[in-house]
Amino acid sequence: MFGNFIYFILALLVYTIHRPTDQPAFGPGQALVLAILLSAIFYIFVKLQFKRVMVLAKQSDSAQMDHIFSTTLTRQSILALIVYSIDIHGLHLPSHIPDYFFITTIPTLKALLFIILFIFYLVIVWSSAHDAYEYVYGQDISKRQYIHTQIALSIPVLLPWLLLSGVSDIIRLLPFSWAQGILDTPSGQAVYFSVFLVVATVFGPVLIQKFWNCSPLEPGQFRTRIERLTGRAGLTYRNILLWPIFGGRMITAGVMGLVGRFRYILVTEALKSLLEPEEIDAVIAHEIGHIKRKHLLFYLFFFIGFMVISYATLDFIVYLLVFSNPLQIVLSRYKLNPATFTSIIYALTFFLNVIVYFRFVFGYFMRNFERQADTYVFTLFNTAIPLITTFKKIIAYSGQAPEKPNWHHFSIAQRMDFLRSCELDRSWIKRHDRKVKRSIIIYCLALSLMVFGSWQLNFGQIGQRLNLHLFERLVATKQPHTAQDSILYFMIGNAYYEMQNLEKAAEAYEKSLELNPDQPEVLNNLAWLLATSKNNVIYNPLKALRIARKAASMKQSSHILDTLAEALFVNGQTDKAIAVEKQAIALAPPQQRTLYVNQLEKFLKAAKVNNLDR
Repeated sequence: MFGNFIYFILALLVYTIHRPTDQPAFGPGQALVLAILLSAIFYIFVKLQFKRVMVLAKQSDSAQMDHIFSTTLTRQSILALIVYSIDIHGLHLPSHIPDYFFITTIPTLKALLFIILFIFYLVIVWSSAHDAYEYVYGQDISKRQYIHTQIALSIPVLLPWLLLSGVSDIIRLLPFSWAQGILDTPSGQAVYFSVFLVVATVFGPVLIQKFWNCSPLEPGQFRTRIERLTGRAGLTYRNILLWPIFGGRMITAGVMGLVGRFRYILVTEALKSLLEPEEIDAVIAHEIGHIKRKHLLFYLFFFIGFMVISYATLDFIVYLLVFSNPLQIVLSRYKLNPATFTSIIYALTFFLNVIVYFRFVFGYFMRNFERQADTYVFTLFNTAIPLITTFKKIIAYSGQAPEKPNWHHFSIAQRMDFLRSCELDRSWIKRHDRKVKRSIIIYCLALSLMVFGSWQLNFGQIGQRLNLHLFERLVATKQPHTAQDSILYFMIGNAYYEMQNLEKAAEAYEKSLELNPDQPEVLNNLAWLLATSKNNVIYNPLKALRIARKAASMKQSSHILDTLAEALFVNGQTDKAIAVEKQAIALAPPQQRTLYVNQLEKFLKAAKVNNLDR
C-alpha cells in the first residue's frame, strides 16, 4: 500500500513536469506504434521475471521466498514508472492528444487519461505477480481480487488529487474572476490546498470505504466485543466495517478518520476467524492507540511538512544553480538550454525529496508510531502476550519472514522483542514516548528553520539582495546587451525599489528603457518613482507625466491609470487626475479597488481644498 503511495506521487509528478512541444520527435502514428511495442516488451519482460521468481521460490525457504518476491515486485513497479516516463517525455504522448473542448477546459481529464496508462502498466506487474504471490505466501486469492485490492489501495492517493485538481478546473470555468485571481496567486493556492486537505482528511474516509467495498460488520459476539472495548477506551467512530483487502485473507485491522463522526474501524475476515478473543482485543487496542496518540493528525502534519520542505528545497536549488560556477561552465560549454536544464534539476530534486522524505523521515515516524500503538495495549490490559501471539500467527499464516523490516514498520521480530522488554520493564514505554516526542520537536525545529530560510529567500532582505546580485551578475556576464536584456534591468530596478534604494532603481529602469523604450510596465514603475519620490534628485513631475501618458497609451490597466492619475495630480491637474482615477477603479478587480478608492478620495479632498482657496 505504502509503496503504491510513492509510485503514484511520482507518476503524477512525471506528468505534471511534462512540457508540450509543437514538434515532437515522432508523429502520432509512430508514437502510438512505439508505445504499443514498448508495452509489449515490458509485458514479456515482467512475465519472465515472475516466472524466474517461481523457479527460485521452489528452491528457497520461506524467508528467502519473501525477499525474492518483494524485491522483484518493487523492481518491476519501478520499471513500470520508467516505461511510463518514456511514454510521457520520450514519445511525448500528451502532445499527440487532440485538443478537444472538454480536455482543454478541464485539463484534469487529460491527466487522468495518463494516470490510467500508468495503472495499466502496474496491472501488468500485478497480474504477472499473482501466481508467485499465491505460492510464496500460501494464499488462495483470485487474480481479479489481487489486482482489485492493489488498485483500491491506491485510492487514498488518487482520489484527493482528482478532486483537488478537478475542483480547481471547475472554479476556473465559473464566471467569477475574483476566484480565478485567488487561485493564480501563491498565497491563494496555499489557502485552497490547505482548506481542501483538511476537508479531504475529514470527509475522505466516507468515500474511501465505499471504493474499498467495505460493508458493516454484522451484529454478534465479535462486533459486541469491539464495541465494548472502544467504549471502555472512549473512542468514537461511525461504524465498524468488514475490510475485503486481498479477499479478506490478511490478518489485519485499520482505523481511518480524524473526526469521530467520520471515523471507521476496519477488520478483515481472517482476523475474525483466526484470532482468539484476547488477540482480537489486542489488535483493536493497537488501532485505538493510533487515535489516542494523535498519529493520524501527525500524518497530516507531516504531509503538509513534505509540501513545505519541497517548496523550500526548490528555492535553495535555484540559488545553487545560479551561483554555482561549475554549473554555469557546464551550461556554457555544452550549450544547454537553461530553462530545460532547470526543469530537469527541479524534477530530479522533487523525485529525491519524495524518496528521501517518505523513506527516511515519514518512514521513521511511521515505524515509531506503530511501536507506540503496540505499547498502547498496556494501557488497556496488563499484558501484551495476546498481541505477541497474534504476530506469531501472522508469520505462520502469511509466510512473511519475521526478521524482515520495511520502511514503515519494524520487523515482526523487533516488535515482539520490544513488547517482551516492556513486559519485563514498563519504563521502556516511557523511554519510547520520550524518543518520539524529542523527534517531533527536532522535526518542528528543522521545518521552522526551512520555512524561515525560504521566507527570507522569497520575501526577506536576504532574498532581495541575492536576487539583485543574480540579475546584476547576469547583466555583467552578457555582452553585448540586446532589447531582450531590458527585462533584467527591469528586475534589477524592482529589487532596488524593494530595498528602498530609489536612485539605483531609477537608474536601472532608465537602462531598461534605453534597450527597449516600449515597455508599459517599466514606464509605469519609473513614472511612479519620479512622481512620488521625496528625494529631490529623483523627483521629476513633468517627466513622470510624460512617461505615464506613454505607458497608458500602450496599455489600459488599473495600476497604470492610477500612476497616470498620480502624475496628473502632482502636476496640479487635479480634475483630470480624478477622471483618470475613476477609470482605474472601473477596470480594477473588486479585491484591488480599495487602494484606488483611497487615491480618489485623496484627489477629491485636494480638489475641495483648492475650491475653498479660490
